[in-house]
Amino acid sequence: MICLQLEKLNSRGFEIILVTSGAVGAGRQRLKYRRLVNSSFADLQKPQVELDGKACAAVGQNGLMALYDTLFSQLDVTSSQLLVTDNDFKHADFRLQLCQTVNSLLDLRSIPVFNENDAISTRRAPYEDSSGIFWDNDSLAALLAMELSTDLLVLLSDVDGLYSGPPSDPRSKLIHTYIKEKHQGMITFGDKSRMGRGGMDAKVKAAANAAYAGTPVVIASGFAADNIIKVLNGERVGTLFHKDAHLWIPLTEVGAHDMAIAARESSRRLQGLSSDDRKKILLDVADALEANENFIKVENEADVADAREARYDESLVARLTLTSSKARTNRILQISALVKSVRMLAAMEDPIGRILKKTELADGLLLEKTSCPLGVLLIIFESRPDALVQIASLAIRSGNGLLLKGGKEARRSNAILYKVITSAIPDNVGKKLIGLLTSREDIPDLLKLDDVIDLVIPRGSNRLVSQIKNSTKIPVLGHADGICHVYVDKYANMDMAKRIVLDAKIDYPAACNAMETLLVHEDLSSNGSIQDIIRELEHEGVTLCGGPRAHSLLDIPKADSLHHEYSSRACTIEIVDDVNAAIDHIHKHGSAHTDCIVTENTDVAEHFLHQVDSAAVFHNASTRFSDGARFGLGAEVGISTSRIHARGPVGVEGLLTTRWYVNFV
Repeated sequence: MICLQLEKLNSRGFEIILVTSGAVGAGRQRLKYRRLVNSSFADLQKPQVELDGKACAAVGQNGLMALYDTLFSQLDVTSSQLLVTDNDFKHADFRLQLCQTVNSLLDLRSIPVFNENDAISTRRAPYEDSSGIFWDNDSLAALLAMELSTDLLVLLSDVDGLYSGPPSDPRSKLIHTYIKEKHQGMITFGDKSRMGRGGMDAKVKAAANAAYAGTPVVIASGFAADNIIKVLNGERVGTLFHKDAHLWIPLTEVGAHDMAIAARESSRRLQGLSSDDRKKILLDVADALEANENFIKVENEADVADAREARYDESLVARLTLTSSKARTNRILQISALVKSVRMLAAMEDPIGRILKKTELADGLLLEKTSCPLGVLLIIFESRPDALVQIASLAIRSGNGLLLKGGKEARRSNAILYKVITSAIPDNVGKKLIGLLTSREDIPDLLKLDDVIDLVIPRGSNRLVSQIKNSTKIPVLGHADGICHVYVDKYANMDMAKRIVLDAKIDYPAACNAMETLLVHEDLSSNGSIQDIIRELEHEGVTLCGGPRAHSLLDIPKADSLHHEYSSRACTIEIVDDVNAAIDHIHKHGSAHTDCIVTENTDVAEHFLHQVDSAAVFHNASTRFSDGARFGLGAEVGISTSRIHARGPVGVEGLLTTRWYVNFV
């Protein structure tokens, strides 16, 4: 695997030097076999004398280089061997000649393979001598990196990088960037690896020496596929050592794990407040948003301008845009509407500590089931700064700690909203109740924190939601697609059908509850009743794509897929036989989000409502009604198509769990 990566890099013009070990181990294996073959049964009954390590090195070095020569030759790469000892580096002439030889080999596109000549080395265990020149494979690599002024040193390990503690300890966290002033002395090293001489402690010493001498170093796993190539491609792999790392990352930076713990501690203090005190925090948040409306508008406009300059899709720009309360449009969320939703939440009944069930188990022994917060929520959302306000408000109302990761396109908007909201949180709760993460690279670490994060709610693209679901053991609440259907039955009032279809598609095409597929009873296509709706959609600039039957009967372009979320002024139309065919189509091509029937026939409507297995099913109402605010929830963290815990628009109740109390009175 390593040789294949080096061949690819060599062909791309990279100059590569390989420092390897294993001669002693390879030689010991061969000599043990030879001794076994040459021994009598009586000899084998005697205590076996440990083989001389230097003899093992002499035998193994030959086989080791033969292996590399074979592997590289199969890849049409020339390799070369250089054996060194620590004493060699004490001589200036040797170091000069070393540089000249290596440069000549690199000019010839050969890969120099270095190894310590253990067979004639004068050092003995524990290998780190007073000269401190080098004492194992890693320190030799670091020394060569400094001598040859290399651009990068990659030290391969049997773990993913440097951890804060033993990698086997689930509490240990991978350190992505090593800062000597921060990490030296606080890392607990585990047992030495079964492979190699020095272990992680030695790797860190070697990496720090090389890095502070000017060569960046990455410690990464040698077992992960293409890790060396990933490092050179700039991917976040392993642990980086760099002399300027302390300038990039503040020494006091709070990691994702610490941020989650702080959010949990703050949430417990929040739960300890009275209902009126928690209500006051929300009212203060609403007042702060209102007072800072102009600042919020300025930052949001800067994000929108950047998005347009970057030529982002218009559906994303629409989701990104906030406007002031003086604006008059129902397609761009008003800041005043956010303020109103926060105050609506504050006015709701306190959700924490409600008695859901009460039973007397025995005389004087009372059992109570009550509502309580889930704990710490992680919300990952794209291009929706209004989501930050709704989610933060719901977290405060439900008593949960919160970690937020917004999209980079809303960076300024999210930052100002976060600052405004946390400014309203009192010190006796702590502003760390809500944490805002700004780097996309934090997400993999966050998704591993199943010990401190209780629920993940992704709000964004299908790709984002699916990726998160596949990357974490933490429960995930959300939906991957918003493929909403409107079925116009043959018994429909066509004027009503037209209004519902236009609202469902035109009101806010980028929303997840916008209509993406219009299903039409076949009688309406044959008698021409559907043509009026089609003309109105086309008049509003909606691009129409047809399913197999609609494409043929209505003469419109054929849809590439019947399972497609446009999030724009486009939709699919298909002709179906009847209500049962419509239900089958929804189950086959839908996303179990929100689906609607338009009909005046009560029996048909009831059949549709009870047979369609979606989170929200409507009769004679636009799919756009599938919204937390319209449902009277005050706000929503998202719309869930999950079947466990919460489904549909998720408000305060979806962020609660239960707790049992037993009292003897």
